Amino acid sequence: MQKTYLPKAADIKRKWYLVDAKDQILGRLASRVAMVLRGKHKPMFTPSMDTGDGVIVINAAKVKVTGRKLKDKVYRRYSGYPGGLKEVTLENMLKNRPETVFKLAVERMLPKGALSEKTISKLKVYADDKHSHAGLKPEAIKL
Repeated sequence: MQKTYLPKAADIKRKWYLVDAKDQILGRLASRVAMVLRGKHKPMFTPSMDTGDGVIVINAAKVKVTGRKLKDKVYRRYSGYPGGLKEVTLENMLKNRPETVFKLAVERMLPKGALSEKTISKLKVYADDKHSHAGLKPEAIKL
């Protein structure tokens, strides 16, 4: 009988990848980034462990969306107080906070729980093409 392989913390080799989001479709890129963050691209993937790699995304402000999402998609948050519902369209969010748009897209594609908090902490998003993570020696990939 074969036993199921469970990787140990010492077996997991983490890499950092650099992704350029310029002229790429938001949802498609976010799903691929979520897959790399989670570790599903590795043969040692285990759902209950964090086996994923880190991702640095640049040019998040230049991401594309299809259809009428710029006007129709709405981000809502609620403070908990009466009249505390805030609604912002995707168009305004991309103008003001493009990093948040991409981070929310990836975060909502990950399973919820304590493991997803560790996973999302390995995502760094920047609106332009400058980042401060050269010391991590990220490997540029095309997703």
